[in-house]
Amino acid sequence: MDIEELRAFRRELHRNPEPAFVEIGTAARIARAVEDLPVTVLTGKDAHDLSPVVNYPSPGTLAEWAARAVDSGIPPEKARYFQENGTALVVDLAGVRPGPRWGLRADIDALPIRESADPAHFPAANGFAAANGAMHACGHDANATIGVGLLHRLADRDFAGSLRVLFQPAEEGVRGAQTMIDAGVADDIDLMLAVHMAGELGVGQVVGSFTGGMATRKLKVDFTGRASHAAGSPESGRNALLAAAMATLAIMALPRYGSADTRLNVGTLVAGDGVNIVPSSAVMTCEARATDDEVVDELVGRIRSIVEGAARTQDVEVALAVTGSSATLTPDDDVVDRIVDVAGAHPGVVEVIRTQAFAGSDDANLLIRHVQRRAGRGAYLMIGAGSPGPHHSADFDVAEESIPLGIDLLESLIRQG
Repeated sequence: MDIEELRAFRRELHRNPEPAFVEIGTAARIARAVEDLPVTVLTGKDAHDLSPVVNYPSPGTLAEWAARAVDSGIPPEKARYFQENGTALVVDLAGVRPGPRWGLRADIDALPIRESADPAHFPAANGFAAANGAMHACGHDANATIGVGLLHRLADRDFAGSLRVLFQPAEEGVRGAQTMIDAGVADDIDLMLAVHMAGELGVGQVVGSFTGGMATRKLKVDFTGRASHAAGSPESGRNALLAAAMATLAIMALPRYGSADTRLNVGTLVAGDGVNIVPSSAVMTCEARATDDEVVDELVGRIRSIVEGAARTQDVEVALAVTGSSATLTPDDDVVDRIVDVAGAHPGVVEVIRTQAFAGSDDANLLIRHVQRRAGRGAYLMIGAGSPGPHHSADFDVAEESIPLGIDLLESLIRQG
């Protein structure tokens, strides 16, 4: 793919963003973009195990996004396939000489954000802003394009070893990586990389790897009580909303830690049936984050105790489920050194930052850690993208010249063996 083809592919993905686990059109476009290459493509159960996923999209939601994919130009049979089998793709490309197996995670999902229509916003000004209520507000369209572009760049197979690109759904909410780990697709990777756009950095700035990050657990808590007339028989009811409200305040009041940086948030609380009915149900979502993996587990234990205690006060039932998770990251120094050396030799790189602490959470860390625990190595490469707005905002954008730069660096790493 030349620069114009890369730009066109990225813009097509950007124009048609899809949230977690409904990246139906995105998966079909990636599959189409690599179909003429000397690759093997794994999809469905071979690419990820969806059976443990909590709150997987309903059949109706999947059908809605499949219909949107068809409306955007995806053949109906392709949309139906990814609707029924999931949206992860694993693409293998073998080199002509023995060598290590490289892995690259490229996430593909978008966020439920409405994109800016301001004429000053580059996608809006150039006719490829999304208009479907979702948005690539974190650069995953560019990450996916880097993955596709790298496969095209290496299609001559003139390198040692092999490359496995993991096109991962559902990074937002840190839900997708574990499904791919559970399918075994990272088991035999020797060198695991992730690549991501860094909107806060300028074009030409490169980070060899981010470090740390926050371990996180995303939680869904269901309170189940009993409805009754709020005036005629309030004593007969069991107030799920009151239990959830008590739990909300107690979670936010949990003490912070002296040994780690922590974050707690109750994000949503949906409850009740009507103004004159004792609420019979309440659903809460919340998250715990920490710069220490053991601390985040302890926070989850405390949250569990809180919700169970709040439920007992109102004699309601409660169930807590982990919907997403990630871990902290310690990259391998030798891999970071190789990235730094390659970046320093590239004429388009103006600054190389060896490592940089990351304040958020990303489940690519789970993939890297999985490989490290099996005697492999890994790092998380960041490419400056010069966004005019912050990540996860309506005016986020990626400077398109950062995409071929990312491909160049990854190609050089792999060709060097």
